[in-house]
Amino acid sequence: MKASRGDGLIDVPSNHSVDEIVEKLKGILQAKGVALFALVDHSGEAAKVGMKMQPTKLLIFGNPKGGTPVMVAAPTIAIDLPLKILIWEDEEGRVLVTYNSPAYLQKRHHVPPEMLQSIVVVEALAKAAAE
Repeated sequence: MKASRGDGLIDVPSNHSVDEIVEKLKGILQAKGVALFALVDHSGEAAKVGMKMQPTKLLIFGNPKGGTPVMVAAPTIAIDLPLKILIWEDEEGRVLVTYNSPAYLQKRHHVPPEMLQSIVVVEALAKAAAE
């Protein structure tokens, strides 16, 4: 089940830990030949400065062959690309896989419909990682 919050974000709940999902998603990306550009460990960085934060990690990934034509057609989408998936635990201990809705990105940046395929992939990746 996925839930849209009405702010362009989609949450997919998971029964796995943040770290388990991160490892699963890294494996999926590697198997599909998708580059993982960065893994930002927000909660880990918070801990380094003596602050506590629920487990929160952001994966930034993509494929220049797919993303570049989208950015050429809709240049402002470069602020939202590469694609991102946030894996985090809320205050109740629920783990969520969150991503930008492709429909939201299309509307926000006026992405031509024929280019939507390059950003819709985030939905399948998030769902597969959360399972």
